[in-house]
Amino acid sequence: MLEENVPEVTAAEIARLAGVGRAAVSNWRRRHPDFPRPVGGTETSPSFALPEVEAWLRAQGKLAEVPLRERVWQQVTAHPGGAVAALVEAGAALLVVRDRPAQWLELAALPDDRLAERLPAVRDEALTARLGAGHPVTPRPAARAVTLLRAVAELAAGLGARQAFEFLLGRHLEANPRQYTLTPDGCAELMAGLAGPGVRTALDPACGTGSPLRALTGATVLHAQDASPELAALAALRLALHGSAQVRAAAADSLRADAFPDAAVDAVLCHPPFNERNWGHEELAYDPRWEYGFPARTESELAWIQHALARLREGGTAVLLMPPAAAARRSGRRIRADLLRRGALRAVVSLPAGAAPPYGIPLQLWVLRKPAPGTAAPAGLLLLDTAGLDPDGPAQARAAWPDVRDAVLATWTAYDRTGAVPETPGVSRAVPVVELLDDDVDLTPARHLPPPAAGGGLAELAAVRDRLDATLARAARLTPPPASPAGTGPAAAQPAAASPSQTTVGELARAGALLLRAGTGTGTGELPVLTEYDVYAGTAPSGTAATPGPDTVETLVAEPGDVVVPVVGALSAARVVTDDPASGAGAVIGRNLQLLRPDPAALDPWFLAGFLRGTANTRRASSHASTATRLDVRRLQLPRLPPAEQRRYGARFRALAEFEDALRLAGRLGEQLVQGLYDGLSDGTVTPE
Repeated sequence: MLEENVPEVTAAEIARLAGVGRAAVSNWRRRHPDFPRPVGGTETSPSFALPEVEAWLRAQGKLAEVPLRERVWQQVTAHPGGAVAALVEAGAALLVVRDRPAQWLELAALPDDRLAERLPAVRDEALTARLGAGHPVTPRPAARAVTLLRAVAELAAGLGARQAFEFLLGRHLEANPRQYTLTPDGCAELMAGLAGPGVRTALDPACGTGSPLRALTGATVLHAQDASPELAALAALRLALHGSAQVRAAAADSLRADAFPDAAVDAVLCHPPFNERNWGHEELAYDPRWEYGFPARTESELAWIQHALARLREGGTAVLLMPPAAAARRSGRRIRADLLRRGALRAVVSLPAGAAPPYGIPLQLWVLRKPAPGTAAPAGLLLLDTAGLDPDGPAQARAAWPDVRDAVLATWTAYDRTGAVPETPGVSRAVPVVELLDDDVDLTPARHLPPPAAGGGLAELAAVRDRLDATLARAARLTPPPASPAGTGPAAAQPAAASPSQTTVGELARAGALLLRAGTGTGTGELPVLTEYDVYAGTAPSGTAATPGPDTVETLVAEPGDVVVPVVGALSAARVVTDDPASGAGAVIGRNLQLLRPDPAALDPWFLAGFLRGTANTRRASSHASTATRLDVRRLQLPRLPPAEQRRYGARFRALAEFEDALRLAGRLGEQLVQGLYDGLSDGTVTPE
């Protein structure tokens, strides 16, 4: 009889456990009568009991061992209350493991029934000690979760309690990307940096999973509120496990049911919901928080701004992530004007598109400070546009996030200390308030910054033209000769050889001819990250490393001879890493990239990369979801050829790659030159002659 709540796996998950394609699993089901029978799912997508599958795979020699973290994750997904309920139970147990290790060891030594009986009291004490009374974390009875809790504690023994919870929460968020609006770690760290040092108490009234508050260091009390009870509970546990601060969390709509009406915190960090119409406009008309004006129905973001100011102590700082429309909509001009006149709004920073969701638009950070009575309002507003930080213009990749972060923090720190900053064309300026108080009160940074010199100036335009001439000449020299059809040329006189047999990347990996690893983009922050955009666009590493997760055994760094392949997208691409750092040598491999490290005695990297780029090859190895195309690198094929023949193909593939790089560079330089001339002619720095 099948045990209750046994984790189930699909055919695709079985394929991942065994390192094969789904077709192999289908073949096993047909060919082996003893293959486990389905226990759930549908006729077209059945699910199987994980213990039965593991036992069968192990008996067939197709499975060594499932990693502990995968076992725990499978138990989380199989939880009868759902993954979130499992995460809440796991997080509460991990808090006991972290804060009361001696008590946990005593409990863990008990039989399951005694553990289930005694754990709730200890768990509730630990939760109340860190989260206070009335916290939103309500785990289910422990009797039906003992197996999960023991496994989670075992995972924490190897990774640490915080890292174990981060791993499980991260897997849940990755599995449900459309269900949550997340604040990326880099953006959260910038928000915390803008709040300044010395923050002891902080609030996030729309906390989500708690990323902005988690980025603060040194805080002693963190207030978190979210309208979603699930997110409020997850954020509370995440913050409690992250540090030693007291966490006060609540599950309610902050605008309609503020859980901290008497708070006077040092900082408010918030990524509020955007463009909400049902934010409480009717019932909150006479709320005392609208000190700067009653927001229109279409101005929910300005309601969040004023809520943040109302919860600050005098002199406290609020940093809110805002949509760009909030700086320009006419319906909000009176509130924006009053924020300026009274000195509450100190800076508007336009971030690069992709900094945070929604990723297609350049969001803004608004930095506000609660005015203290008797202090004069600043004479200017700091406006900063990070798009101007890109030295090579729109044809180049956007400025790397570390450059954006460092430039924003340096500019804000200088302005906050002195009230002024040197004017940087196209980047930053302290704009006099009186200049902004017109009919529109438009605070969009780009509309108030002096334009940069055309293409960096006439000298820069001349240098770009010289580089373009040299690159075009190089591209002409690298142009491939006319292609000869198969069966012509000197080799045609030789007897025809049979077509070589084919192998796959998966077979080569199992045979030890190459190492196959998935990029995570995690590291210490000291190394750049090679992103999928870099591989597609042929640019140098431009990404920023995320904090290593508990499932990352080591940082994956590219070495000369490696081949890097993007796995998301319809285009075929593969990059061979050379000694040049611009190719990715020494860079961390980003997410959605696969690294192939061939044994040089068995495989030539250029030969490998060239065949992986074949259109027919990528079509065979690709699967299509509703919104994306994903490449299964293990299914990519290449011919079995001796080393000398591999090198002959590799030399030709390398020449094609050099020609492609020259064309890309010429295209970027041409776009930069053309745009610079357009700008120069339109602003008068270049004459028509």
